[in-house]
Amino acid sequence: MTTRIQGAIGSQPRAGRPASVFDRWLLHSMMAALPRAGYEVQLWDGSTAGDNTGMRVLIRDRGALWQVVRDPSLHFGDLYSEGRIDVEGDLVTFLERTYAALQAGRSSRASPWWRLWTDRAPSSRSIAAARDNIHRHYDLGNDFYALWLDREAMQYTCAYFPEPGMTLEAAQRAKMDHVCRKLRLRPGQRVFEAGCGWGGFALHMAREHGVQVRAWNISREQIRFATERARKEGLGERVTFVEDDYRNLSGECDVFVSVGMLEHVGPENYRALGAVIDRCLAPQGLGLIHTIGRNRPEAMNGWIERRIFPGAQPPSLGEMAAIFEPAGFSVLDVENLRLHYAETLRHWMARYLAAADEVRARHDAVFARAWELYLAGSQAAFTTGCMQLFQVVFARGGNNDLPRTRRHLYA
Repeated sequence: MTTRIQGAIGSQPRAGRPASVFDRWLLHSMMAALPRAGYEVQLWDGSTAGDNTGMRVLIRDRGALWQVVRDPSLHFGDLYSEGRIDVEGDLVTFLERTYAALQAGRSSRASPWWRLWTDRAPSSRSIAAARDNIHRHYDLGNDFYALWLDREAMQYTCAYFPEPGMTLEAAQRAKMDHVCRKLRLRPGQRVFEAGCGWGGFALHMAREHGVQVRAWNISREQIRFATERARKEGLGERVTFVEDDYRNLSGECDVFVSVGMLEHVGPENYRALGAVIDRCLAPQGLGLIHTIGRNRPEAMNGWIERRIFPGAQPPSLGEMAAIFEPAGFSVLDVENLRLHYAETLRHWMARYLAAADEVRARHDAVFARAWELYLAGSQAAFTTGCMQLFQVVFARGGNNDLPRTRRHLYA
């Protein structure tokens, strides 16, 4: 069993009055909405409901029970972070069973309770709001992310594991190479990257393929980090990092690429993103968008959207069509790397837990448990198919300078 971050309030249930008849009714109603969840839920006085399989969820006080029943999407994450709810057993397995049970409840419509896990309006994604949204997630500190991301490029996106047993560093290099092959990069090309993270991919494209890169990002911390890294590597003349919103891209490029930004854009802005690409991409240009996605349109989990990733909303492929269709782009290739993201998250989680003491020292126990839950929940979402990872390659409709096969991807 994986080492876990200890509860913020300690490991013992809170003292209090025994659970009432109403408390036990709430508990059983909640579990009825999670058919065959595969774990038992125990209240502060020992009352239980669910399946006695050796995995147990502890609800430590009456307030925690009432909050999680009223708004599970938001309050489960808060209560777990505070230690008022805990899990005895592997956290990822618990979340996988929960997601599977929620999907079963959704399919059967046995109870409206499952809707409380997803029905929530997202935060604003205007230009002004987007900067604040990104600041709250990506500007937590470069040192924090360096504790558990790969040590070479600091890629906070899905890695690619074409061979078993690869290290995280090797898999992130493989991801960057895989994207570069899809884009058929050639020396001297002009590349626009929307949402560049800490700059690792922009630098990789310039260093390994001899292209000129202009990369946009609204995270001040990331832009500073990336610019300094370009200077140290002697790539400052080939890579320019711009602190600005994707909606302000200008100029002409041969290649447009975005890895891990679309989740923050929001479906209401997809047509505008397509218009930006349309005004920038050369007639024979290629584009690629790499994004977390879903099989159907759905809002982000309320707690993740509120506490971790404000403004986030992964799209379905149908929603992504609003980027391509109005501008007349042709979709050339779609690949789903869902299980590669689950493996990426397994690596991130192992490194994060190994650095848990340092995370607590820099922040606090509530923050540390919140991010443990976020990483575990993300891994479970990919293993259960609640989340997908799409790579979509596209070009202008009249572009015939295209490969006839996919051999170039696996040479």
